[in-house]
Amino acid sequence: MKNMLNFKNFSSEELSQILEIALDMKKNPEKYADSLKGKKLYTLFEKTSTRTYLSFSTAMTELGGTAYNQLWRDSNFVLGEPVSEIRYVGRNVDIIMARLIKNETVELFGANTIVPFINGCDSSYHPCQILADALTVIEKFGSLDINLMYVGAKNNVFNSLVELFAKMKKGRLYGLTPLVNKTVCGADFYEAAKATGHYIELDPAMPMDEAQSYAKKMQVIYTDTWVDMEFFNNPAYQKQKEETLAKMMPYQISDAFLEGSDALVFHDMPIHAGFEISQSVLDKHMETILDQAENRRHAEKAVLYYLLTKC
Repeated sequence: MKNMLNFKNFSSEELSQILEIALDMKKNPEKYADSLKGKKLYTLFEKTSTRTYLSFSTAMTELGGTAYNQLWRDSNFVLGEPVSEIRYVGRNVDIIMARLIKNETVELFGANTIVPFINGCDSSYHPCQILADALTVIEKFGSLDINLMYVGAKNNVFNSLVELFAKMKKGRLYGLTPLVNKTVCGADFYEAAKATGHYIELDPAMPMDEAQSYAKKMQVIYTDTWVDMEFFNNPAYQKQKEETLAKMMPYQISDAFLEGSDALVFHDMPIHAGFEISQSVLDKHMETILDQAENRRHAEKAVLYYLLTKC
């Protein structure tokens, strides 16, 4: 049995195999239509969701299995002793995916589950999103050997991007991250990634024309929301939100920032147009962003299949 909390316990060969399966599933869905027949997936949501909910539910259905979805607030995880709840769920299903706020809760699930467990997103990692991104890069460019520039917050999406590039040792990730969110990844995490030569941390104090010169060398420029979803519309977070937006507005992916660049623009959604990305850039790159979002389903199908049949 194997869990996917992040990419730490996966080799580059294993991740490559998952991506190859995802590509084959997307091209030949009928080949896998009954591959998980009779299997049951339980999904649990502490965080809000559109893509994770829909992609995992449809993924399991397309593989012949059944998905059972529950909100955290409607479950007894809010009331009971969590370890016994985790083990109980495992008595009823074949695999669990949870989208949780804290990495500590993900680790608790990973340590106590009796069936494979998938981290659907937490405060520190977002592995399934990054597998979908990798699948999109392969489709667009033929391999992962590209230059990708991430501009925005050093958050869960960024951490999983760093982990992927360092693990796969293909291409280069350039991180321009003036905003640093609180995660469980310490300095050693980034230093180890830098040592591979596949992660380059850019100085956020660099002049904007220098940042734009990097953008001209990229195949992909990636951005994400600057304010976590659970805080964006929270009145109690309003002051900090305003301070964050003021700090980050110079780093918006805009037509001016992209002048002279042929890069595709990635965004993992949900999008706050007018903040991390301008409306005009969003309009130009929406199809690529939707390709990226659709690939969540295909990547997750491969993860489900791999964990239930190959481990």
